[in-house]
Amino acid sequence: MRHRVAHRKLGRITPHRMALLRNLTTALFERERIRTTLMKAKELRPYAERLITLARRDDDRLHARRLAARELQDRRVMKKLFDDLGARFAGRPGGYTRILRLGPRHGDGAEMAIVELIGSEYKPEKKGDGKGKKGAAKPTEGEAKPEAKAGTAKGKVRPAPKAAGRKPSGRKGEPEPEA
Repeated sequence: MRHRVAHRKLGRITPHRMALLRNLTTALFERERIRTTLMKAKELRPYAERLITLARRDDDRLHARRLAARELQDRRVMKKLFDDLGARFAGRPGGYTRILRLGPRHGDGAEMAIVELIGSEYKPEKKGDGKGKKGAAKPTEGEAKPEAKAGTAKGKVRPAPKAAGRKPSGRKGEPEPEA
């Protein structure tokens, strides 16, 4: 029985688990939205929210920075946490993160989730520059569609004839037969 057990072990020893949480927190503060397993997301949430609460402190700013520096090794993320995120969540009494369930991962079936900071304006990055087949302009109603080439109608296509001779064996040590 696991009565009164505080945290999940996530199949790792304590130093590895703490490093995992530090890395996930750093990635969350840097990108403001990450994709991970549901159990890792549930463990990450209180860890990240504790650091945001530190960033909101006004009374002892230097001490709060030093406490957060223990957990975050990236100076850029520390600066963002105390300058941007602390100010963003100054009026909010907690609940700085949101967990969105995605469903099972292909391969091992682990439940996946997205962890994001509340108020982050997520803008998906466009993959590609819009040039190519998918980005090509489609003809409108007024324009004529390009005519199909003669002999390429769906019913008229024939497969290419097979090459004569034997196929190479594919074994490394044997030479290919000559025709």
